Amino acid sequence: QVQLVESGGGLVQAGGSLRLSCEHSGFTFNWYVMAWFRQAPGKEREFLAAVDRRGFSTRYADSVEGRFTISRDNGKNTAYLQMNSLKPEDTAVYYCAGHHDTSVEVVPSAYELWGQGTQVTVSS
Repeated sequence: QVQLVESGGGLVQAGGSLRLSCEHSGFTFNWYVMAWFRQAPGKEREFLAAVDRRGFSTRYADSVEGRFTISRDNGKNTAYLQMNSLKPEDTAVYYCAGHHDTSVEVVPSAYELWGQGTQVTVSS
């Protein structure tokens, strides 16, 4: 069974940090570009960051560039999102996603695998 499971969300004060993890099962992890998205209530799902299959190339949304870092450990079949300098507007459900191709995409429709999401709440 193909599965992505996020963890690491929670409640943090503004200016704090969290590290999200995304563990996979049921597929060959290093065949997939991995990405993180988020969705706040009443808003569309937003691209945050993506990393290529080997972990050499990354891409970020302007809203998180310099604050968030995406990485992956193919030996552990896990992708990560390190989030620093968190702001209240970062509050959302965070999702990891997988795309079976070589291209690093930013639109949700390009990704065929999704986790269930993990809540991140940043208090002011």
